[in-house]
Amino acid sequence: MRRLVPVVGLGFILEIAGAHAGPCTTAITQIEQAVNQPNSQYGPTARQTVGAQDSHQPTPSSIAAAEKRANAHYLEVLNKAKTLDAANNADCQNVVKELKDLVGMQ
Repeated sequence: MRRLVPVVGLGFILEIAGAHAGPCTTAITQIEQAVNQPNSQYGPTARQTVGAQDSHQPTPSSIAAAEKRANAHYLEVLNKAKTLDAANNADCQNVVKELKDLVGMQ
């Protein structure tokens, strides 16, 4: 009987956690898991620069700067989605779409 109590308690805790999930919690979690997998095909991206369109070769420092900007923008949009989701605001769905575009999940 003592073993049943922790299992029932765990089920109750999971039920409460699920009750507080917002309209985008599942989608946000899926995006984060996909991006954070080792060797993931998904990750923060940025638009191509004019220099790249003019066939200029990137330098290691320009690549690092672009990756830094892309990561910062991804985190900004991710945090916005989480904030709206936590507020149970359905507008998070539009931000999730933007997030998916940023990481190449569309």
